Amino acid sequence: MTEIILIRHGETQWNVAEVFRGRIDIELNETGIKQAELLAARLSKLKLEAIYSSPLKRALKTAEIIARYQKLEVSIAPGLVDLDFGKWQGLAHQEVKDKYQELYATWLEHPERVRMPEGESLDEVRRRAMDVVNHVTARHRGTVVLVSHRVVNKVLICALLGLDNSHFWKIKQDTCGLTIFTYEGGEFILTKHNDTCHLRGLGKAQSSDF
Repeated sequence: MTEIILIRHGETQWNVAEVFRGRIDIELNETGIKQAELLAARLSKLKLEAIYSSPLKRALKTAEIIARYQKLEVSIAPGLVDLDFGKWQGLAHQEVKDKYQELYATWLEHPERVRMPEGESLDEVRRRAMDVVNHVTARHRGTVVLVSHRVVNKVLICALLGLDNSHFWKIKQDTCGLTIFTYEGGEFILTKHNDTCHLRGLGKAQSSDF
């Protein structure tokens, strides 16, 4: 059996300000680092076999903090990199709403139909992220952590549950929230979703789904 722990990276200032991040390499903010430390302390009670991360700093720093407790090296998995938001990257949420009204409305109502201007679609994210999951289940027996991004994790959760990308908005994952699947006999079973109990000590409400 393989256990897969999907983790969203810690908070960044662009999460707080609701700015589209995508491939722009934003660092964790102070809260994000604290979130990662609390998550790492919780996971220290487990024996992890491997830790894979998106190459972007916000995910990689989160993974490296987890890895310190485990005395493991982080493996970079390019397939876990954030959705390429194209021309939306670096724009504030309200600016995108105003400038791309029709596309933004489709993004909210039918995300599976959207290709970001000069960017990616959810189908493309799904293919590359599932390649990582298939590699992990073929190679590892034990508990493996994948540190990635909101969009990637939501798409992966849909895929592992056998849902198409039209269900994207029915899933939420907070910064440093963890979702756990077990894999055995060719089947993925969801055992925990968006667990953030380790963050209670911060005394901070979770942000919106952004």
